[in-house]
Amino acid sequence: MTTPASPPARPVYRNIHISQIVGYRLPLAGLVSILHRISGAAMFLSLPLALWVLDDSLRSPASHAAIAQFLSHGLVKLILLGLFWALMHHMIAGLRHLWMDVFHAVRLEQGRRLAVVTLAVSLAATAVFGLKLLGAY
Repeated sequence: MTTPASPPARPVYRNIHISQIVGYRLPLAGLVSILHRISGAAMFLSLPLALWVLDDSLRSPASHAAIAQFLSHGLVKLILLGLFWALMHHMIAGLRHLWMDVFHAVRLEQGRRLAVVTLAVSLAATAVFGLKLLGAY
């Protein structure tokens, strides 16, 4: 009587230690996923500020002028640019997830290609908004 052959050794996956994070090379799709979470948190945390600005700008013409003056500062424009990127990235990454769910695009190459498209479109839209914010057109 012969004994059955033992199955081949399975790969062992271990969690990386916190000290290994710096040298860990995250795939592009993983970076887009993390940025999707960060952009969602940034939008959520900035919601009270956005509601305050909207409320104050609608009170009177004088308060609208004061808000417009506040929004013309350089640092505030930089924050607005960051929030616009968060909005664009979160929206396009969400559409990427929907696309992958609908068309079963789960292969490595498809994920990488869609991650590149997500980053390119969100950064291009942010650049256009930045040009408008700086008064280039």
